[in-house]
Amino acid sequence: MQPGTNSAYPRDDKIEIMRSIFMGSPEFALPALTALASLSEIVGVVTQPDRPAGRGRTLMPPPVKVLAEKLGLSVIQPETMRLPEVMDRLRSWQPDVIVVTAFGKILRPEVLSLPGRGCLNLHASLLPRHRGAAPIPAAILAGDAETGITLMKMDEGLDTGAILAQQKIAIHPEDTAASLSRNLSALAAETLQTFFPVYIREGLAAVTQDNSCATYAPRLMKEEGRLDFRQSSEQVSRKVRAFHPWPGTFILWKGHPLKILEVELESFQGGQEPGTVLPYGLFPAVRTADGIIILRQIQPAGKRPMAGDVFLRGAREFIGQVLA
Repeated sequence: MQPGTNSAYPRDDKIEIMRSIFMGSPEFALPALTALASLSEIVGVVTQPDRPAGRGRTLMPPPVKVLAEKLGLSVIQPETMRLPEVMDRLRSWQPDVIVVTAFGKILRPEVLSLPGRGCLNLHASLLPRHRGAAPIPAAILAGDAETGITLMKMDEGLDTGAILAQQKIAIHPEDTAASLSRNLSALAAETLQTFFPVYIREGLAAVTQDNSCATYAPRLMKEEGRLDFRQSSEQVSRKVRAFHPWPGTFILWKGHPLKILEVELESFQGGQEPGTVLPYGLFPAVRTADGIIILRQIQPAGKRPMAGDVFLRGAREFIGQVLA
Protein backbone atom coordinates (compact mmCIF):
# COMPACT_ATOMS: atom_id res chain seq x y z
CA MET A 1 0.00 0.00 0.00
CA GLN A 2 1.46 3.37 -0.98
CA PRO A 3 1.53 6.26 1.49
CA GLY A 4 -1.72 8.17 1.45
CA THR A 5 -3.74 5.56 -0.46
CA ASN A 6 -5.58 4.08 2.59
CA SER A 7 -7.42 1.65 0.30
CA ALA A 8 -8.72 -0.36 3.24
CA TYR A 9 -11.08 2.46 4.17
CA PRO A 10 -14.07 3.72 2.15
CA ARG A 11 -13.90 7.33 1.12
CA ASP A 12 -16.24 10.16 0.22
CA ASP A 13 -14.88 11.22 -3.16
CA LYS A 14 -15.92 14.83 -2.57
CA ILE A 15 -13.21 15.39 0.04
CA GLU A 16 -10.61 12.73 -0.73
CA ILE A 17 -8.27 15.30 -2.30
CA MET A 18 -8.01 17.04 1.07
CA ARG A 19 -4.38 16.56 2.17
CA SER A 20 -4.16 16.01 5.92
CA ILE A 21 -1.53 15.44 8.58
CA PHE A 22 -2.45 13.48 11.69
CA MET A 23 -0.72 14.14 15.01
CA GLY A 24 -1.30 11.76 17.93
CA SER A 25 0.40 9.11 20.03
CA PRO A 26 -1.54 6.81 22.41
CA GLU A 27 -4.15 4.15 21.83
CA PHE A 28 -6.81 6.79 22.46
CA ALA A 29 -5.97 8.37 19.08
CA LEU A 30 -6.32 5.21 16.94
CA PRO A 31 -10.04 5.46 16.06
CA ALA A 32 -9.56 9.10 15.06
CA LEU A 33 -6.63 8.15 12.81
CA THR A 34 -8.77 5.46 11.19
CA ALA A 35 -11.61 7.95 10.72
CA LEU A 36 -9.35 10.56 9.15
CA ALA A 37 -7.96 7.93 6.79
CA SER A 38 -11.51 7.37 5.50
CA LEU A 39 -12.13 11.09 5.04
CA SER A 40 -8.96 12.48 3.49
CA GLU A 41 -5.57 11.74 2.01
CA ILE A 42 -3.24 11.46 4.98
CA VAL A 43 0.12 12.65 3.69
CA GLY A 44 1.98 12.24 6.96
CA VAL A 45 1.72 11.26 10.63
CA VAL A 46 3.59 12.88 13.52
CA THR A 47 3.87 10.95 16.77
CA GLN A 48 6.03 10.65 19.87
CA PRO A 49 9.41 8.85 19.79
CA ASP A 50 9.65 5.20 20.81
CA ARG A 51 9.95 4.94 24.61
CA PRO A 52 11.29 2.29 27.02
CA ALA A 53 8.48 0.19 28.50
CA GLY A 54 8.03 -2.86 30.71
CA ARG A 55 10.45 -4.41 33.14
CA GLY A 56 13.02 -4.92 30.42
CA ARG A 57 12.73 -1.26 29.38
CA THR A 58 12.49 -2.32 25.76
CA LEU A 59 11.91 0.48 23.27
CA MET A 60 8.25 0.40 22.25
CA PRO A 61 6.62 2.43 19.46
CA PRO A 62 3.55 4.53 20.25
CA PRO A 63 0.31 2.88 19.08
CA VAL A 64 -0.26 5.56 16.45
CA LYS A 65 3.05 4.70 14.79
CA VAL A 66 2.11 1.01 14.63
CA LEU A 67 -1.25 1.72 12.97
CA ALA A 68 0.17 4.37 10.63
CA GLU A 69 2.80 1.96 9.34
CA LYS A 70 0.11 -0.68 8.78
CA LEU A 71 -1.72 1.89 6.67
CA GLY A 72 1.43 2.61 4.69
CA LEU A 73 1.67 6.20 5.90
CA SER A 74 4.81 8.31 6.27
CA VAL A 75 5.69 8.75 9.96
CA ILE A 76 8.06 11.07 11.81
CA GLN A 77 8.78 10.98 15.55
CA PRO A 78 10.48 14.23 16.57
CA GLU A 79 11.76 14.62 20.12
CA THR A 80 10.86 18.29 19.79
CA MET A 81 8.84 20.25 17.24
CA ARG A 82 11.45 23.01 17.33
CA LEU A 83 13.93 21.26 15.04
CA PRO A 84 14.17 23.01 11.63
CA GLU A 85 14.05 19.66 9.82
CA VAL A 86 10.66 18.94 11.40
CA MET A 87 9.17 22.10 9.95
CA ASP A 88 10.81 21.33 6.60
CA ARG A 89 9.15 17.91 6.59
CA LEU A 90 5.74 19.36 7.43
CA ARG A 91 6.04 21.89 4.62
CA SER A 92 7.05 19.18 2.16
CA TRP A 93 3.78 17.35 2.91
CA GLN A 94 1.81 20.46 1.85
CA PRO A 95 -1.15 19.81 4.16
CA ASP A 96 -4.55 21.44 3.74
CA VAL A 97 -5.43 20.60 7.34
CA ILE A 98 -3.80 19.13 10.46
CA VAL A 99 -5.83 16.98 12.86
CA VAL A 100 -4.50 16.51 16.40
CA THR A 101 -5.65 13.92 18.97
CA ALA A 102 -3.73 13.30 22.21
CA PHE A 103 -0.42 14.31 20.65
CA GLY A 104 1.29 15.47 23.83
CA LYS A 105 3.22 18.38 22.32
CA ILE A 106 2.48 22.10 21.94
CA LEU A 107 2.30 23.29 18.34
CA ARG A 108 4.31 26.35 17.46
CA PRO A 109 2.72 29.31 15.60
CA GLU A 110 4.46 28.37 12.35
CA VAL A 111 2.84 24.91 12.49
CA LEU A 112 -0.57 26.35 13.33
CA SER A 113 -0.38 28.69 10.35
CA LEU A 114 0.92 26.09 7.87
CA PRO A 115 -2.30 24.42 6.63
CA GLY A 116 -4.81 26.57 4.79
CA ARG A 117 -7.75 25.00 6.65
CA GLY A 118 -6.02 25.29 10.00
CA CYS A 119 -5.26 22.82 12.78
CA LEU A 120 -8.12 20.93 14.42
CA ASN A 121 -7.93 19.28 17.83
CA LEU A 122 -10.16 16.55 19.26
CA HIS A 123 -10.04 17.21 23.00
CA ALA A 124 -11.49 14.78 25.56
CA SER A 125 -13.64 17.19 27.54
CA LEU A 126 -16.42 19.71 27.11
CA LEU A 127 -14.26 22.79 26.82
CA PRO A 128 -13.64 25.19 28.45
CA ARG A 129 -13.94 22.64 31.28
CA HIS A 130 -10.82 20.56 31.90
CA ARG A 131 -8.26 22.14 29.61
CA GLY A 132 -4.89 20.43 29.77
CA ALA A 133 -3.18 17.04 29.67
CA ALA A 134 -5.48 14.91 31.86
CA PRO A 135 -9.11 15.86 31.17
CA ILE A 136 -10.50 12.32 31.59
CA PRO A 137 -9.26 11.75 35.17
CA ALA A 138 -10.22 15.34 35.99
CA ALA A 139 -13.85 14.75 35.00
CA ILE A 140 -14.09 11.70 37.29
CA LEU A 141 -12.31 13.44 40.17
CA ALA A 142 -14.70 16.38 39.91
CA GLY A 143 -17.75 14.13 40.03
CA ASP A 144 -18.98 15.39 36.65
CA ALA A 145 -22.18 13.74 35.42
CA GLU A 146 -21.09 14.01 31.80
CA THR A 147 -18.13 14.75 29.59
CA GLY A 148 -17.47 14.56 25.87
CA ILE A 149 -15.36 15.46 22.87
CA THR A 150 -14.71 18.99 21.67
CA LEU A 151 -13.64 19.63 18.07
CA MET A 152 -11.64 22.83 18.31
CA LYS A 153 -9.81 25.17 15.92
CA MET A 154 -6.40 25.37 17.54
CA ASP A 155 -4.67 28.60 18.53
CA GLU A 156 -1.47 29.32 20.47
CA GLY A 157 -3.06 28.78 23.90
CA LEU A 158 -3.54 25.58 25.89
CA ASP A 159 -6.88 24.24 24.62
CA THR A 160 -8.19 27.80 24.22
CA GLY A 161 -9.20 27.68 20.53
CA ALA A 162 -12.68 28.30 19.20
CA ILE A 163 -15.17 25.43 19.55
CA LEU A 164 -16.46 23.96 16.27
CA ALA A 165 -18.52 21.06 17.64
CA GLN A 166 -19.13 19.06 20.82
CA GLN A 167 -20.63 15.66 21.56
CA LYS A 168 -21.51 14.46 25.07
CA ILE A 169 -21.58 11.15 26.95
CA ALA A 170 -22.60 10.28 30.51
CA ILE A 171 -20.06 9.34 33.18
CA HIS A 172 -21.31 6.25 35.00
CA PRO A 173 -20.63 5.56 38.71
CA GLU A 174 -18.43 2.58 37.84
CA ASP A 175 -16.39 4.36 35.16
CA THR A 176 -12.62 4.42 35.52
CA ALA A 177 -10.25 6.55 33.47
CA ALA A 178 -9.65 3.43 31.35
CA SER A 179 -13.32 2.74 30.56
CA LEU A 180 -14.15 6.40 30.02
CA SER A 181 -11.12 6.77 27.75
CA ARG A 182 -12.34 3.90 25.57
CA ASN A 183 -15.76 5.51 25.24
CA LEU A 184 -14.34 8.93 24.48
CA SER A 185 -11.88 7.49 21.98
CA ALA A 186 -14.77 6.05 19.98
CA LEU A 187 -16.68 9.31 20.34
CA ALA A 188 -13.69 11.27 18.99
CA ALA A 189 -13.76 9.20 15.81
CA GLU A 190 -17.52 9.63 15.52
CA THR A 191 -17.17 13.38 16.00
CA LEU A 192 -14.56 13.55 13.25
CA GLN A 193 -16.68 11.43 10.90
CA THR A 194 -19.69 13.67 11.51
CA PHE A 195 -18.21 17.14 11.50
CA PHE A 196 -14.99 17.02 9.45
CA PRO A 197 -16.83 16.77 6.09
CA VAL A 198 -19.08 19.67 7.09
CA TYR A 199 -16.07 21.72 8.15
CA ILE A 200 -14.30 21.09 4.83
CA ARG A 201 -17.31 21.64 2.55
CA GLU A 202 -19.30 24.31 4.30
CA GLY A 203 -17.44 25.45 7.39
CA LEU A 204 -18.59 25.26 11.01
CA ALA A 205 -19.53 28.20 13.20
CA ALA A 206 -16.65 28.88 15.58
CA VAL A 207 -17.71 29.68 19.15
CA THR A 208 -15.22 31.54 21.34
CA GLN A 209 -14.60 29.84 24.68
CA ASP A 210 -15.71 31.57 27.87
CA ASN A 211 -12.43 31.76 29.75
CA SER A 212 -14.24 32.55 33.01
CA CYS A 213 -15.63 28.99 32.98
CA ALA A 214 -12.29 27.31 32.32
CA THR A 215 -10.86 24.64 34.61
CA TYR A 216 -7.49 22.96 34.23
CA ALA A 217 -6.38 19.33 34.25
CA PRO A 218 -2.58 19.14 34.56
CA ARG A 219 -0.63 15.96 33.91
CA LEU A 220 -0.91 13.49 36.79
CA MET A 221 2.16 12.58 38.80
CA LYS A 222 2.75 9.19 40.42
CA GLU A 223 3.13 10.61 43.91
CA GLU A 224 -0.35 12.13 43.68
CA GLY A 225 -1.82 8.62 43.87
CA ARG A 226 -1.46 8.29 47.64
CA LEU A 227 -4.91 8.04 49.21
CA ASP A 228 -6.04 10.36 52.02
CA PHE A 229 -8.75 8.78 54.15
CA ARG A 230 -9.52 12.07 55.84
CA GLN A 231 -11.53 12.72 52.70
CA SER A 232 -15.06 11.42 52.13
CA SER A 233 -15.65 7.91 50.81
CA GLU A 234 -16.90 9.40 47.56
CA GLN A 235 -13.72 11.44 47.10
CA VAL A 236 -11.51 8.41 47.77
CA SER A 237 -13.53 6.26 45.36
CA ARG A 238 -13.36 8.89 42.63
CA LYS A 239 -9.60 9.04 42.97
CA VAL A 240 -9.22 5.27 42.69
CA ARG A 241 -11.32 5.29 39.51
CA ALA A 242 -9.76 8.44 38.06
CA PHE A 243 -6.20 7.18 38.55
CA HIS A 244 -6.83 3.75 36.99
CA PRO A 245 -4.75 2.60 35.22
CA TRP A 246 -2.30 5.51 35.48
CA PRO A 247 -0.74 6.58 37.77
CA GLY A 248 -2.66 4.33 40.17
CA THR A 249 -3.57 4.86 43.81
CA PHE A 250 -1.78 3.43 46.83
CA ILE A 251 -1.32 3.38 50.58
CA LEU A 252 1.90 2.69 52.47
CA TRP A 253 2.08 -0.68 54.25
CA LYS A 254 5.27 -1.80 55.98
CA GLY A 255 7.18 0.89 54.17
CA HIS A 256 6.08 -0.19 50.70
CA PRO A 257 3.27 0.98 48.43
CA LEU A 258 0.17 -1.20 48.47
CA LYS A 259 -1.75 -0.44 45.28
CA ILE A 260 -5.49 -0.03 45.58
CA LEU A 261 -7.14 -1.19 42.36
CA GLU A 262 -10.83 -1.43 43.19
CA VAL A 263 -12.93 -0.24 46.10
CA GLU A 264 -16.55 -0.21 47.22
CA LEU A 265 -18.29 2.45 49.29
CA GLU A 266 -20.31 1.53 52.35
CA SER A 267 -22.05 3.66 54.97
CA PHE A 268 -20.74 3.04 58.46
CA GLN A 269 -21.27 4.60 61.87
CA GLY A 270 -18.34 4.35 64.23
CA GLY A 271 -15.90 6.41 66.18
CA GLN A 272 -12.69 5.17 64.63
CA GLU A 273 -10.12 7.60 63.35
CA PRO A 274 -10.07 8.08 59.56
CA GLY A 275 -7.50 5.69 58.12
CA THR A 276 -8.27 2.89 60.58
CA VAL A 277 -8.32 -0.55 58.93
CA LEU A 278 -11.43 -2.57 59.87
CA PRO A 279 -12.74 -6.00 58.90
CA TYR A 280 -15.76 -6.03 56.59
CA GLY A 281 -16.75 -9.65 56.24
CA LEU A 282 -13.68 -11.32 54.79
CA PHE A 283 -12.35 -8.07 53.29
CA PRO A 284 -10.32 -5.21 54.73
CA ALA A 285 -11.99 -1.81 54.85
CA VAL A 286 -10.71 1.64 55.79
CA ARG A 287 -12.53 4.29 57.77
CA THR A 288 -12.99 7.58 55.90
CA ALA A 289 -14.36 10.96 56.95
CA ASP A 290 -17.94 9.78 56.48
CA GLY A 291 -18.01 5.99 56.08
CA ILE A 292 -15.77 3.14 54.98
CA ILE A 293 -14.05 2.04 51.81
CA ILE A 294 -13.91 -1.72 51.21
CA LEU A 295 -10.66 -2.79 49.53
CA ARG A 296 -11.93 -5.22 46.89
CA GLN A 297 -8.80 -5.50 44.72
CA ILE A 298 -5.24 -4.66 45.73
CA GLN A 299 -1.66 -5.29 44.64
CA PRO A 300 1.18 -5.65 47.16
CA ALA A 301 4.62 -4.48 46.07
CA GLY A 302 6.27 -7.02 43.76
CA LYS A 303 3.18 -9.22 43.52
CA ARG A 304 0.24 -9.73 41.20
CA PRO A 305 -3.15 -8.09 41.80
CA MET A 306 -5.31 -10.04 44.26
CA ALA A 307 -8.68 -9.84 45.93
CA GLY A 308 -8.74 -8.06 49.26
CA ASP A 309 -9.83 -11.18 51.16
CA VAL A 310 -6.88 -13.15 49.75
CA PHE A 311 -4.48 -10.43 50.89
CA LEU A 312 -6.05 -10.33 54.34
CA ARG A 313 -5.65 -14.08 54.87
CA GLY A 314 -1.89 -13.58 54.71
CA ALA A 315 -1.78 -10.24 56.54
CA ARG A 316 -4.07 -10.42 59.55
CA GLU A 317 -2.00 -7.75 61.26
CA PHE A 318 -3.33 -5.29 58.68
CA ILE A 319 -6.56 -5.01 60.71
CA GLY A 320 -6.36 -2.28 63.33
CA GLN A 321 -3.62 -0.31 61.60
CA VAL A 322 -4.14 3.44 61.15
CA LEU A 323 -3.03 4.50 57.66
CA ALA A 324 -1.45 7.93 57.64
